[in-house]
Amino acid sequence: MKILETERLTLRLQTTDDVYFILELVNDPSWLQFIGDRGVRTVEEACEYIVNGPIRMYEQFGFCLYLVERKEDQIPIGICGLVKRESLEDVDIGFAFLPKYWGKGYAYEAASATLAYGIDILGLNRIVAITTQNNEASAKLLEKVGLKFERLVQFSNDSEELRLFSFNNHLKL
Repeated sequence: MKILETERLTLRLQTTDDVYFILELVNDPSWLQFIGDRGVRTVEEACEYIVNGPIRMYEQFGFCLYLVERKEDQIPIGICGLVKRESLEDVDIGFAFLPKYWGKGYAYEAASATLAYGIDILGLNRIVAITTQNNEASAKLLEKVGLKFERLVQFSNDSEELRLFSFNNHLKL
């Protein structure tokens, strides 16, 4: 099911038909470095990841991480969407793209559309994002779409401190 459309991209719900793409994405070295190892190594585990992650989140909250496809050829290039984590009070925006699609403006296009969707359609007044402290590319993208660095956060004593960015719609004039 299509959720959003931009000039070059379609953002749609993930399905179990996307297992091979998700398996590739979550095992990409950049995902492992900046997002973390989700332990997804097989097609079956990728299917469970989709069902218990994005599909369940959409059923529960009405949003999730969407699959991002290029309109021109329906090739999946990444994921982008909104997430409700137990560890964060606010809804956060997340994205990940295969490295061969970096530097082409796709992440900016998808993240901008997702932020607008969260504000205009879902009525969210505040949207946050988290990044590792060394993920400069994601931090720059978050700032480019309108989020501002707020503070460092730590979710458990043994986890690293992450950068928290926020967009506060009610502060806009």
